[in-house]
Amino acid sequence: MKLVWKLLRQHISIPQFVGFFFANLVGVVIILLGVQFYNDYKALDQEDSFMKADYLIVNKKIGALSGLTGSSNTFSKAEIEELEDEDFVERIGAFTPSSYSVKARFDVEGFVNFSTEMFFESVPDEFVDVKSDAWDYQEGSDEIPIILPKNYLDLYNFGYAQGKGLPKLSEGILGAMKLNIQIAGNGNSDSFDGRIVGFSSRLNTILVPEKFMRWANEQYADGNATKEPTRLIMEVNNPTDDRITSYLQDRDYETDEDKLDASKTTFILRVIVSIVMIVGVVISILSIYILMLSVFLLVQKNSSKLENLLLIGYSPAKVSFPYQALTVGLNVLVLILAVAVMLVVRNIYLAMFENFFPDLEVPGIIPALCVGVVLLIIVSIFNIIAVHGKVMSIWRRRE
Repeated sequence: MKLVWKLLRQHISIPQFVGFFFANLVGVVIILLGVQFYNDYKALDQEDSFMKADYLIVNKKIGALSGLTGSSNTFSKAEIEELEDEDFVERIGAFTPSSYSVKARFDVEGFVNFSTEMFFESVPDEFVDVKSDAWDYQEGSDEIPIILPKNYLDLYNFGYAQGKGLPKLSEGILGAMKLNIQIAGNGNSDSFDGRIVGFSSRLNTILVPEKFMRWANEQYADGNATKEPTRLIMEVNNPTDDRITSYLQDRDYETDEDKLDASKTTFILRVIVSIVMIVGVVISILSIYILMLSVFLLVQKNSSKLENLLLIGYSPAKVSFPYQALTVGLNVLVLILAVAVMLVVRNIYLAMFENFFPDLEVPGIIPALCVGVVLLIIVSIFNIIAVHGKVMSIWRRRE
């Protein structure tokens, strides 16, 4: 085995292996950073993550004479199906409004006491951006899970509470409180306990589970109440598609322009992140190719001497081992340094994130490490097989 190592040292090309090392290091760092940044960004705010799908809220324009002319601002089944058939639409959900009276009261001794009339809406559960085990309703239960818009909490804290000298409320405090909900309609009236299970950044409405809404509308809604939705939530595959704007304008539909612009921006960000990840993969593939080319040239330079080693009794496995150990060792070193570089860069961008999100709880680096280890295993297996195959070709040639 020492003879093989001596042969390896005699013909090794330091510049070639240094070039492979740094090229592979850059590629692996880009891949690991992309995976880690994706996980860290998701932790900032799950519902605001730019890796999420793009959603638009669509409604019909309400003109000055809409009420006088009797024109409806609801969406018919045919209109929904027509919109759903468009190529830019992934899926559509309808907002279901409450067709009954709703009153809510906070009644916490020594803290905040106020009551207000309000409304409920529901959307299909797959469009709800708050994940909670409590987001469910069983018929007969006296507790209603509720999701509030985040901007409602901001309006209270920085507007109402500040002007009235009331204490400010956090999401955690509100989640621990219970509301007294009075629902009345169709000759029925009942009291429920409302529990706030989350705050939505996507949906600017007071949400209840769709199962509760269906049951409540059957119990409390007037028979003449409108059954058709007035708003739709639409997932689009590419918010930069000009057909979306043209379609909405042609049919006098409207959506929040800020949301549409933000969706376009986040879509472009996702494309950029994807391109960067692809560049990292390409660099890694090219560096692996450089390594294999270097090893093959090394083996080729030593082919006659390796053939002699095979003739005097060395097995192909023993002859292959030093070359395989060299490639695997370089790959392991690349992974270790790539993880170290990733951690340094991660600490830099996390420090910037913490300026805006002081309570940020970031995930660990296990996903990125798993990706790195998987890459190491795949590349190492490929290298081992390729080197063994090259030596076997020399071994077969000796015959």
